[in-house]
Amino acid sequence: QAQLVESGGGLVQAGGSLTLSCQGSGRTFRSYAMGWSRQAPGKEREFVAVINWSDGRTKYSDSVKGRFSISRDNTQNTVYLQMNKLEPADTAVYYCNADRYYVDYEKRYLEVWGQGTLVTVSS
Repeated sequence: QAQLVESGGGLVQAGGSLTLSCQGSGRTFRSYAMGWSRQAPGKEREFVAVINWSDGRTKYSDSVKGRFSISRDNTQNTVYLQMNKLEPADTAVYYCNADRYYVDYEKRYLEVWGQGTLVTVSS
């Protein structure tokens, strides 16, 4: 059974940085696009970033572009989210996810989801 497990969440001050990791297991995710979504308190879950498996193409939401960076290690079945210049508005539960298709990733009902890790940014 495919699983994704996030780690690296925590409390950080505004302007600080944090790196989230997501470890896949149960199958190889080498041929999957992998990404991150988040859900802030009282808000709907939203797309954050995705990275394609074959060519490393990436997409970001406008709200994080220029501040967050997604990367992956296919040999380790792992995807990372480097978050810089964090703002209180970035406070959310961050979910790792994966899907066979990179195209329209932000609009898809994605195949595999992690349980989430909480990021809290204090002002």
